[in-house]
Amino acid sequence: MSIGLCAAYRRRGLSVSTFKKGPDYIDPLWLARASARPCWNLDFFTMGEREIRSCFQAHQHDADIVLVEGNKGLHDGLDVKGTDSNAALATLLDLPVILILDVTGITRGVAPLLTGYTQFDPDVRIGGVILNRVAGSRQEHKLRAAIEYYTDLPVLGAIGRTPKFVIDERHLGLVPGNEDCEAASRIEQIADVVENDVALDALLALTDAPSRSPGPAKVSPPNRVTRGRPIRIGIARDRAFGFYYPDDLSAFERAGAELVPFDTLNDARLPPVDGLFIGGGFPECFIEALSANTHLRDAIRAFIEGGGPAYAECGGLMYLTRSISWQGVCKPMVGVIPADTQVGQRPVGRGYMQFRALAEHPWPMAAGAPDKIYNAHEFHYSHLEGLPESTSTVLSVERGYGLDGVRDGIHIHNLLATYVHQRHVQANPWVDAFSAFVRAQRT
Repeated sequence: MSIGLCAAYRRRGLSVSTFKKGPDYIDPLWLARASARPCWNLDFFTMGEREIRSCFQAHQHDADIVLVEGNKGLHDGLDVKGTDSNAALATLLDLPVILILDVTGITRGVAPLLTGYTQFDPDVRIGGVILNRVAGSRQEHKLRAAIEYYTDLPVLGAIGRTPKFVIDERHLGLVPGNEDCEAASRIEQIADVVENDVALDALLALTDAPSRSPGPAKVSPPNRVTRGRPIRIGIARDRAFGFYYPDDLSAFERAGAELVPFDTLNDARLPPVDGLFIGGGFPECFIEALSANTHLRDAIRAFIEGGGPAYAECGGLMYLTRSISWQGVCKPMVGVIPADTQVGQRPVGRGYMQFRALAEHPWPMAAGAPDKIYNAHEFHYSHLEGLPESTSTVLSVERGYGLDGVRDGIHIHNLLATYVHQRHVQANPWVDAFSAFVRAQRT
């Protein structure tokens, strides 16, 4: 629905700024494709309230429309009091809520359901409802009649059970937009449905001009930059590796680092760089192509074994091991990390994560805060086999799983490889720490 709304309003010549609640990478990739603008994450676990408001204000001011996509249900979250829920975010930013309701098997029962939502938290302004997965005109008529009779909520649309609204899923959720070669056509098909079945003008009228203003919430940029000689950091940007926060990419620029993209599937050599950043993704889905690109694998191994500073997260960590095995196929990878990656059918580490940086951490972050707990997240169905116990690890897992429930952060040569997905925020300016490390190694 969010994708379709973005694309439908863009067809009208309107600029759309999108945000995603939580730490997810995949939904923002689709929203960014649909809106032709970066999608920014708003996450209570890694950001403070003032930081969330500042991020929201900074990236919505030049847009005609702002859309924030929630995660899970309106009132779901870690906290029983709902302080980290979608409802709390809507209240914090003074945004009206549009409920997208799966009506499978529901008719008159929609009335007490919506009544509960409208009365549960009076601070949440519910502007209307869009019915999803409607079986046909008969069910739609009954739903609209019940909602009109028992509630004051307007029905802003009704989406049938159409295959055009389906995006393929696999073991870790939706196929990311950077992988889907037909993403553009899928987005247009979804927009066709939304244009036909959603009252776009009424939706804009109901959600325009909030009654209260969240007020000024400017905060200092979440980094402590030490300017020095400019550095170049190679970043893997392709169909296999695409999990990067726009905040992090902007932070590299502020830290005096030029990000130089390279393609792990097609490039035969690395560009001239001072450091490497290989983020998350789904390398298991591209093991044939990744393995076949022996020239680049050799170049990456030579760079790291020669002391080149590098950072790899999750999928990047997997790529740097000796091999990846998935669905009966095993292929050699870069081979810097002395272990083999096994990808299973069930999650190994999934959800929010907390860690400490040990004194052996190679970046300057550990020396200044040896007891600080950092908030992050992890989402992997893989684990490492054969990793020697003597392998240096520099992160202590306080919540989550990491490598084995206790440790994470493999440190080999000047490489740091983790299952942790970090976010550059005020409480964890990791981009500054890594950039300073790369600059020091170059010096």
